[in-house]
Amino acid sequence: MSRDRYVDFLRAWAILLVVLGHWLITGLIRHPDGEITAPELLATVPWTQWLTLGFQIMPLFFLAGGHAAGGSWARARAAGGSAAGWVGQRAVRLLLPTAVYSGLVLLAVGVCSALGVDRATLALVGWAMAMQFWFLPVYLLLSALTPVLYSLHERWGVRIPVGMGVVGLGVGALVAAGDASSRGSAVEAIGALNYLLVWGVVYQLGFCWRDGLLGGDGGTAPRAHGRAVAMAVGGVSGFALLVGPGPFPVSLILVSGEELSNTDPPSAAMLAWSLGQVGVALLVAPVVRRVLERARVRRAVRVLGAGSMALYLWHMLPVLIVAAAFYLTGLAPEPRYGSAGWWALRVPWLLVLGSFLVGVVWALRPLERALVSVDVRVRPGARIRGAAAWRIWAGLGVSVWALTYFAGHGFAYGGEFPVWPAVGLGVGTLCVAFPRRGDRSEGSDGGDNGGGTEDRGSGRARRAGRARRGRGALEEAA
Repeated sequence: MSRDRYVDFLRAWAILLVVLGHWLITGLIRHPDGEITAPELLATVPWTQWLTLGFQIMPLFFLAGGHAAGGSWARARAAGGSAAGWVGQRAVRLLLPTAVYSGLVLLAVGVCSALGVDRATLALVGWAMAMQFWFLPVYLLLSALTPVLYSLHERWGVRIPVGMGVVGLGVGALVAAGDASSRGSAVEAIGALNYLLVWGVVYQLGFCWRDGLLGGDGGTAPRAHGRAVAMAVGGVSGFALLVGPGPFPVSLILVSGEELSNTDPPSAAMLAWSLGQVGVALLVAPVVRRVLERARVRRAVRVLGAGSMALYLWHMLPVLIVAAAFYLTGLAPEPRYGSAGWWALRVPWLLVLGSFLVGVVWALRPLERALVSVDVRVRPGARIRGAAAWRIWAGLGVSVWALTYFAGHGFAYGGEFPVWPAVGLGVGTLCVAFPRRGDRSEGSDGGDNGGGTEDRGSGRARRAGRARRGRGALEEAA
């Protein structure tokens, strides 16, 4: 199967918009006493909630992830690979760079705490450096469930995401009906299922897309093109009804003070918008694929994909650098928050942050190369079973718990060092990477290269392929 450049484009585009979206809504204010705060733009300037319709692009990442994972698992299974081996190989690509990033941030938290940095400042910075983590535990769980989900897909096809969506709507209705007091207990726990159900619908649609059941880009199943049109029209229309006469807010990012949220947990409105986004992505696929035939465009997508993990993990560090360089020193111009002048300064703000991020990614190149080398050496065997397999599952579970904590509380909740989550992420990563002593990777994971194959005619080509996969950890683990 030839490499699907459009899948690579969707993943790269999703990461780019996540970074730009986070930067755009992050605004800093320096007070007369020198304190720097970051007011919540979506709550302070309510009309900006409409901007989230363009920047909440993660449904496309889950769609592309399902497309790639379905092909990868099918090839690994055909080659005799085990579920634990396949899941472990994919998980370690995310966990290694995430654990290193978390370790460095936690080291900084510990040092700052020892130096007496204000606890409120420490908590704010710790939250900013972990705000992107919500995606990781959800994606790791969907990856772990892929062997089961793909088997269900092979038997029932499109009916599986439809069924998951119906259950998700039921869970969402229960959360929406619960009052503020009940959401703190059982209703909130049940609502957490929608992280897997809603995002799982899009992930499962990736399987369907790969097998030609959705259309919009040459799908072969009857009425496939009609399904893409129905998702686009129905999803956008459903979203409009749910946020207009319906009870849901327009923002697709959590806003403080709102009674209902579209993301915590994912709501019916988020599901509708995701379906609409999937439908549009399938319908524009032929046009985008023609653009991707240009060598420069392909090269840009390849470069962005190769650095996707570093971009995703480190993109809030430039905000801290700029805050120290321009706001602590009083050099940054500060028009009224949310005014026309403030918005005009968003352009140089984004350019400055982009320049700093390029420098950060360049400085991280030696670390990235080291992680590539470690990944190749510690990746679990493709056919691993028995007690070693159970250690992979246990390590994955502990890692998901730790990442969930960081996503919800940050790296310094209340200004305190998070001892147990830090230990959990470290131990969990080690269990996944080293499920048994002397374990070595037994072959590839079925050519997990976005659905593609590389030239494997020589040992040099194979080593180059491994290096490319290591550099694009987030892209390939999708």
